Amino acid sequence: MKKTLLVLTLLLAGSLAACGKSPTTPQASPSASTSPTATQSSGGTSTTKVDAQAVFKANCVSCHGVNLEGAVGPNLQKVGSKLSKDQVSTTITNGKGAMPSFKGKLSDDEVSSLATWLADKK
Repeated sequence: MKKTLLVLTLLLAGSLAACGKSPTTPQASPSASTSPTATQSSGGTSTTKVDAQAVFKANCVSCHGVNLEGAVGPNLQKVGSKLSKDQVSTTITNGKGAMPSFKGKLSDDEVSSLATWLADKK
């Protein structure tokens, strides 16, 4: 019984440790990059567009699944019907429960883009 509990604990710890880790090898595809994909300038100010799906793929897919179906983390397929963009952004930035904080790991533009993309999932 103690061995089974130890094995389950180690599996859970390993799964949670994988959450939020970026791949260690560089991606060959530019669409898999977490860097901004385009810069626009309008009226003297510049805004950066970020590919939210690429940010998700690089940082979230290990816990939330390729199709947002959930794995270690919860299903996010309809997260926008439960949480606002601001709530999603706060969760990404500060973490919640077993989810790690991405403060300092993702830029403000990446967090905003990802939160908007997820909040649109209804």
